Amino acid sequence: MAVAPVPSDRVFADRVEAGRLLGERMRAELATDGADLVLGLPRGGVPIAAEVARALDAPLDVLVVRKLGAPATRSTRSGRSDRAVRPCCPRRAR
Repeated sequence: MAVAPVPSDRVFADRVEAGRLLGERMRAELATDGADLVLGLPRGGVPIAAEVARALDAPLDVLVVRKLGAPATRSTRSGRSDRAVRPCCPRRAR
């Protein structure tokens, strides 16, 4: 089932609304695949992930990460994720 893209200038009321709408879209995309687990990152991502998990009827967990500073600039952060974490939508993650 194809889902229309969200306009790039769309502003959400809050993170809960954004997560609810994202969950609805993901439920349509994953209708046959399902989701094994939804991960939320602290500092904003957990409320979004909670709504996604609710929409997908999937367990929610929190992935605590540490920001890795970039040399010469304190405000810039860099890092990478562990390859062991499988994206829930691998066909879209490419």
